[in-house]
Amino acid sequence: MYIPKHFAQGSVEAMHALMAANPFAMLITLGAEGLCANHIPMELSREPSPYGTLSGHVARSNPLWRESSNGAEALVVFQGPNAYITPSWYPSKKETGKVVPTWNYAVVHAHGQVRMIDDARWVKAHIGKLTHHQEASFAQPWAVSDAPGEYTEKMFGGVVGIEILITRLVGKWKVSQNRTAADQAGVVAGLRELGDAEALQMAELVERGTGG
Repeated sequence: MYIPKHFAQGSVEAMHALMAANPFAMLITLGAEGLCANHIPMELSREPSPYGTLSGHVARSNPLWRESSNGAEALVVFQGPNAYITPSWYPSKKETGKVVPTWNYAVVHAHGQVRMIDDARWVKAHIGKLTHHQEASFAQPWAVSDAPGEYTEKMFGGVVGIEILITRLVGKWKVSQNRTAADQAGVVAGLRELGDAEALQMAELVERGTGG
């Protein structure tokens, strides 16, 4: 990933926060037919230090788990907030006119080695943890134990686990750091006027810069 110095995110804590907040990721591997991308939720554990571990699962019918041997390199892409930035938000537009549109975004690339886990007990523990985290915000959270045991055991048997020990994390926060303070303030005001959740998240990132 191309990262100009002023867009580089060096904080592991900030990258972990983005990954945890946006768990639906793109898992990219190299298989028999070339590059393959699978879109799956990934559960982040911050251990072992410094980068942590990712765990996920795919359907047993997905050829990924048979084609990717243990130890194969993988790339997992996590996409945070993104937003179109109009030049009309820049005060410098009125001063010089030398402005163009751009796109702001925050992303994390997690590199590591894949381990396929065909173990129903591991899958059960993984799905239980993933479900617990995703259901936590609901007034009446659903738990795996709410479904009949015979049914869930059959479902667990239909998937295969994936675990990736993260060996490298790369973060890019393109959040108007290359603009003047006045233009940044204009971007924040414009995004807040839009008012949708993603625009508001991006406004916060612009205010904080690469601090995450």
